[in-house]
Amino acid sequence: MSELFSPIELGDIKLSNRIVMAPMTRSRATTDHIPTESMAQYYAQRATAGLIIAEGTAPSATGIGYCRTPGIYNAAQIKGWQNVTRAVHAQGGKIVLQLMHVGRISSHYNKPDGAGSVAPSAITANVDLFTDEHGLMPVDHPKELTTAEIKSVIDEYKTAALNARKAGFDGVELHCTSGYLPMQFMASGSNQRSDKYGGSVDNRVRFASEILQALADAIGPGRVGYRIRLGNTFNDIYDASPVETTIALINSVNHLQLAYLHMMDPHQADLDVFQIAREHCTAKLIINDSFDADSAAKAIDAGVGHAVSFARDFIANPDLVARIRNNQPLSQYNPETVYTPGAPGYTDYPNYG
Repeated sequence: MSELFSPIELGDIKLSNRIVMAPMTRSRATTDHIPTESMAQYYAQRATAGLIIAEGTAPSATGIGYCRTPGIYNAAQIKGWQNVTRAVHAQGGKIVLQLMHVGRISSHYNKPDGAGSVAPSAITANVDLFTDEHGLMPVDHPKELTTAEIKSVIDEYKTAALNARKAGFDGVELHCTSGYLPMQFMASGSNQRSDKYGGSVDNRVRFASEILQALADAIGPGRVGYRIRLGNTFNDIYDASPVETTIALINSVNHLQLAYLHMMDPHQADLDVFQIAREHCTAKLIINDSFDADSAAKAIDAGVGHAVSFARDFIANPDLVARIRNNQPLSQYNPETVYTPGAPGYTDYPNYG
């Protein structure tokens, strides 16, 4: 039996196996960004994963970017998430919440009234976002955060972690990739600041590092992870030295003894990102590389990482762990229903047989 099915501890979180459900936006929250009963059903169906990383969730109204995505900044949202975590824990599962502030990747059509768009620098991203009201729309022009406002955003993250624990989550993951706010600070193209949060690579990773420090202070470092994808250009992001930036971030938080690093492979030639992580990171490593059952087992057995995350395979296969264990065929997901409201393509995928 592969090590893929052996238990492991990621900080303070004990996993029954090393198959992780990656965070995936599914746009099934209400228009007020409150988790729904169908979300509780969806995650409970997949609770046999060693760990579920719930979808990117805004720490504040300003952090909302997409339509029907959840938040964790008010009482109604906390209550909605409580239903989700109770359902997962009732099935014996573990679940953490990914904290995702989109920064400049936002449209006011998807935000609560009065919530603006912010970024490290007032540079508009060349990105269109889907809105329920108007279809595809250009993202809003962002306001550059002042140094004092940066402290307030970090405090919002800290409160979000406390709210996540109040909602029953086993921990949180900081989203540091995909062109969202932490990566906007880290990338040289989107960060043109001249204060302590801009310029040198150590300054540019300071924002993400200080968030992780705040999260660790709030709920304990053994319940905090972070996700990065070296050199990711999604959402109009550019960094002149992505390897240097990634190593700088890792080195800046190693002393915190966090639960894990969740690393995605960007498939760039002559670049072994997992090796870079193993050489520089002291935390446990969750690897994501479009693995199938066989390649995931081989990667774990070879010590490439400590656990493997799957994304799309979990959409159509709520019993993915059992299918991998029993060498059963996988169902294919319907791409047309990934982000649409309702049960079709969400909670109606059956178990094997």
